[in-house]
Amino acid sequence: MSISWFPGHMAKTRRLIEQNASMVDIVLELCDARIPISSRNPILSEILGSKPRLLIFNKSDMADPEVNEDWIGAAKGDGLSALCCDAMGGSGVDRIPAMIRSILKERIERDAQKGMTRIIRAMVVGIPNVGKSSLINRLTGKKIAKVEDRPGVTRAKQWIHVPGGLDLLDTPGILWPKFDDEQTGLHLAFTGAIKDDVLDVEEVACELLSILARRYPECITERYDVPDPQILSGYDLLEAVGRRRGCVISGGEINTERAAAIILDEYRAGKLGRITLEYPKGNEDDGLRTI
Repeated sequence: MSISWFPGHMAKTRRLIEQNASMVDIVLELCDARIPISSRNPILSEILGSKPRLLIFNKSDMADPEVNEDWIGAAKGDGLSALCCDAMGGSGVDRIPAMIRSILKERIERDAQKGMTRIIRAMVVGIPNVGKSSLINRLTGKKIAKVEDRPGVTRAKQWIHVPGGLDLLDTPGILWPKFDDEQTGLHLAFTGAIKDDVLDVEEVACELLSILARRYPECITERYDVPDPQILSGYDLLEAVGRRRGCVISGGEINTERAAAIILDEYRAGKLGRITLEYPKGNEDDGLRTI
């Protein structure tokens, strides 16, 4: 699959993060709990260096709960502070301020010994459509950051105050210039991190259906009433879903583009069930991507 997706504003976002990294005490890095490998931008470590970081597995309500726990354990094994949350629904978000203070405990204690009480400054980073704005709105209790179910909404940095002595720097979503493999691009396409208008949505939907048929066949059967999906190809599944959802045009032909849009929208909204596509190394099923 050919994906041309690196717009100019992402290069600007990299410069913005580089220029403001020294102004913050900690970085809140959001990834998508369904694809924790593909949704972590590898250039962030290069930019941020040893800056304290809290890794947040967002959209955990849409991911396999057992695998969520495996990912928390894997992060801790790598020396990272991490938690799972659902920024849209609010679950787990209230733990973030306490975890920030725990990570910065030594610095806070040093300031206290000097009689200083400084506001903690945190930068919120992550790929497009990972839920940064939803998280900020939850933390502030207000609809400050604009939220939409598509990438590229946040276009400029903005400082936002959170009651209790925390300031957040919101940044636009940032991808990286080159994927290491096609699977990364597909996983990002599945979750909507890459705009649909630069993709062949039918091909993306076929790939997603093929994976679900192997790993979560019951999700396809329950949602679309397609028996034995594991014996069908991705395209046959796409046509079957289209037929059941009324995507039929003249002559009985299936409007596969419309069917693809339905499948991707419903997967991204969590309507197909709690699905994880990437497992930590050592906890995987055969064929699932690991790190």
